[in-house]
Amino acid sequence: MILVTGATGSIGRYLVDRLRQQTTPFRALVRDPDRGRELDCDLVVGDFDDPDSIAAALSGVERVFLCSPGAQPVPEPQPMVDQQTTVIDAAVRAGVQRVVKVSVWGARRGGLLAEGAHAEIEARLEASGLDWSILQPSGFMQNFLTGAGAFTSSGDLLGAYGQARVSYIDCADIAACAAVLLTSDLGSRQRFVLTGPETLTHTEIAARLSEALGRTVSYIDRSPADFADNLTVQGLPAQFATDVATLYADVAGGSLAETTSTVSDLTGRPATTFAEFLDREWDLLRRWPPRHYV
Repeated sequence: MILVTGATGSIGRYLVDRLRQQTTPFRALVRDPDRGRELDCDLVVGDFDDPDSIAAALSGVERVFLCSPGAQPVPEPQPMVDQQTTVIDAAVRAGVQRVVKVSVWGARRGGLLAEGAHAEIEARLEASGLDWSILQPSGFMQNFLTGAGAFTSSGDLLGAYGQARVSYIDCADIAACAAVLLTSDLGSRQRFVLTGPETLTHTEIAARLSEALGRTVSYIDRSPADFADNLTVQGLPAQFATDVATLYADVAGGSLAETTSTVSDLTGRPATTFAEFLDREWDLLRRWPPRHYV
């Protein structure tokens, strides 16, 4: 039995669909039973902040998919550390065999925001005695359609990436890799950097969005400092804004510019291109622009 946490999220939904198609026994952990019912699978209601609910959800579970909000940089990463540690500790007590965790590419001790938080969780997982596999994905293609990215009110892309290339990945490919690791003996005590098959500048991404939408989408580049100023104007803490600016500068310097073959190595098929992603997600495209303005 597999427990899927983060089951209603960007990765979890695809993983639920894949496990259902494979007729693999699993249950989905959800906080909101109404949202959970949309998954059309075996559900257990629980919350990472409620250890008793996590213990109940793990009854009879052999493997866990560990994913929670905060996979992207967040102002307060510590709650994610505490929450995921709760799951790891409960998994040890429940006799779980393996945890497949979603982290971030570049996770490291002392890293900023989610990079540091995920590194701490990774270390705790390694020390737990559990078998584990860790997925370290690049940026999500879904961010351009769900509002997790930054846009003007008219739908132009905003960023501070210059003309750096980024190997964005489709969350469906992350889920496919997770499914392999959850249902086989591959990947024991290994980390996997997951990327798409190509690197694109945000100007090129805007061009692909323009072609798919039949209207012009531009990429507006700002300096990291200007982007940080916009965040503070919106009321976000100054230190958080500074940390975000530093991460933007890292990406502008090429920190996410490499590609790996991990998706094809694990799944036996090529990773999804951005054009293929847009073609598949036409329903989300029809709701353009995403409602997240900076």
